[in-house]
Amino acid sequence: MRIKQYQVDAFANRAFEGNPAAICPLEHWLDDAQLQAIAEENNLSETAFFVSSGNGFKLRWFTPVEEVDLCGHATLAAAHVLFQILGYSGSSLRFDTRSGPLFVNKQGDLLQIDLPASPPTHCEAPAALIKGLGVQPIEVLAASDYLVVFDSETTIRAIQPDPHQLSQLDLQGIIITAPGDEVDFVSRFFAPQLGIPEDPVTGSAHCVLTPYWADKLNKNLLSAKQVSKRGGSLTCELQADRVLLSGSAVIFMEAEINF
Repeated sequence: MRIKQYQVDAFANRAFEGNPAAICPLEHWLDDAQLQAIAEENNLSETAFFVSSGNGFKLRWFTPVEEVDLCGHATLAAAHVLFQILGYSGSSLRFDTRSGPLFVNKQGDLLQIDLPASPPTHCEAPAALIKGLGVQPIEVLAASDYLVVFDSETTIRAIQPDPHQLSQLDLQGIIITAPGDEVDFVSRFFAPQLGIPEDPVTGSAHCVLTPYWADKLNKNLLSAKQVSKRGGSLTCELQADRVLLSGSAVIFMEAEINF
């Protein structure tokens, strides 16, 4: 079997920035074990697969460990492949996913993803969370992931997480965040249970971050930076119960899977 695969750096202006995702266009679905095996072999935070459907495309995302409900950067990467490589001529794409219909709009050199907002609520901080981060936060909230708030960008950059402690948590992801020095807010994201010690740039985390910071800063249009080693920049906009994320992407590699 031969399958085309594209590796795309999402939320990046050049190669070796942002978050890499593998994108595999399919004529029809393979069985789930094959999809998971490809994702495990790639060993990227996400491998995305899509097939054409009546009104757009059906899209699925896999980490090296399991299928997930939502991935922003691989959605942007899949749209980039469709627009730039596969010749999709429209200006808007619809993806049907486990998180419902998602839309990507082409806006000049940028792509804008329309994702569901996930406002966090305050919660008790589990002991493993505090031990795993090693620094006492200002507040802890939870939505699809834990959201842990600190005082400064310097603190966020200095944190050295303990993956063993964080893997004991009941939620799969941990977002840490603080006001940014040059942007509205900064963040990092850890998901050791999913085989992702630290994700370079995480679209789905900004579905939690955007409503939180929109409320804190009393503004709906926000500049953000994920300050991982690779790093990446996003523009985030809260519109009712949706989050619009804008960024660019770069094709790093074209390949063919043979098995």
